[in-house]
Amino acid sequence: MGMPTRRAVIKGTAAAAGLAAVEAPGLASPAEAASTRTGCGHRKANVLLVHGAWVDGSSWNAVIAILQRHGHTVVAVQLPLTSLADDVAWTRHVLAERLRGPTVLAGHSYGGAVISGAATGVTNVLGLVFASAFAPDRGETLGGLNARFPPPPGLAHAQPDSLGFLWFDPAAIPANFAQDIPVRQARVLAAVQKPIAARCFADPAGPPAWRTVPSWFLVSTRDRMINPDLERFMAARIGARTIEVRSSHTSPASHPREVAGLILAAARVGARE
Repeated sequence: MGMPTRRAVIKGTAAAAGLAAVEAPGLASPAEAASTRTGCGHRKANVLLVHGAWVDGSSWNAVIAILQRHGHTVVAVQLPLTSLADDVAWTRHVLAERLRGPTVLAGHSYGGAVISGAATGVTNVLGLVFASAFAPDRGETLGGLNARFPPPPGLAHAQPDSLGFLWFDPAAIPANFAQDIPVRQARVLAAVQKPIAARCFADPAGPPAWRTVPSWFLVSTRDRMINPDLERFMAARIGARTIEVRSSHTSPASHPREVAGLILAAARVGARE
């Protein structure tokens, strides 16, 4: 094979540089950058979405579509669900590697505990949004928080396996986990569920970001997985701007406009501060 010409070398270098620019984490093309700028010339905040137990990042699909229509760059993590520490570490990794600039973190269910830890000490986090979620303080466990109030009925349908993971009885999901989405959709949710390590509910939480970062909270008044009174307690304790919605536990799927509205509000407020 002959030596490459100078023109071929230049073309190859330019192509590689272009590919690197496209693939570099958090970097947008000029067209993308223009589409995500506000009227004041500032880029809109990124949004990092963190799912809960027995679901994955696709549980945010309806919310993602709304946020993208408003010009936000959105990433939904896929948690390992192997321990609270593992999930916090992975979320911090995704936040650092895939998103640059001001970012809002939103967590559903168990994901609220994850964002509480993952955003601690991260200076570019503008706000936290909790959707039917846990917001533990340092040293608290999710099992301990649940014990403060009468147990929600849905927890009776968790099924441990031989490796220490918890599954959710598929037959119980339409009535206890996602009772306000179509039954056909709830059955699909049951079929693709992602089990969570039982230890996640016993792992103590680290220092919470909500002590220093502004927070928003959606309380699901028909939640059968987290007692709505526990949600109210946590929302009040963290000083969150709170709304109550007649929703099941799966508020990102059944009430995406309300959930997205809180995220958009957090992004607007953060941009002004």
